[in-house]
Formats: sequence, C-alpha cells, structure tokens
Amino acid sequence: MPFIQINILKGRSPEKKERLIREVSDLVSEVLESPVQNVRVMINEVEPEHWGIAGDSVKKRNEVST
Repeated sequence: MPFIQINILKGRSPEKKERLIREVSDLVSEVLESPVQNVRVMINEVEPEHWGIAGDSVKKRNEVST
C-alpha cells in the first residue's frame, strides 16, 4: 500500500489540495501498478515560521522581500 506524505506551506485552497491528492494518487497508482484504492496521501501543512530556508524562516524571508 503506497503511502505518500507531502509537506507544504499553509495557504493553499481546499480545491488545490483536493487536486493534488487526486493527481498524486493517480500517478502513483500508474507508476507502481497499484490500485488507486490502495494509495494513501497525507498533506502536512507547515506554518511559514516553522519552515526554514538558508537559515531564515519563510515568514522572515517574506517580510524582508515585501
């Protein structure tokens, strides 16, 4: 049973997350030749202050760039 975890920053619409789940499920099913009913997808949404890039949080980087 394929189990896929996806980490993204908070802020995407429910529709985008539904599309992501559907398309990832379909692709994994096709590539691994596994029934789509067996594919599990978990989206972990992370706050911008909890995600770091090059030593700074995304929140801080966004504040500096605006």
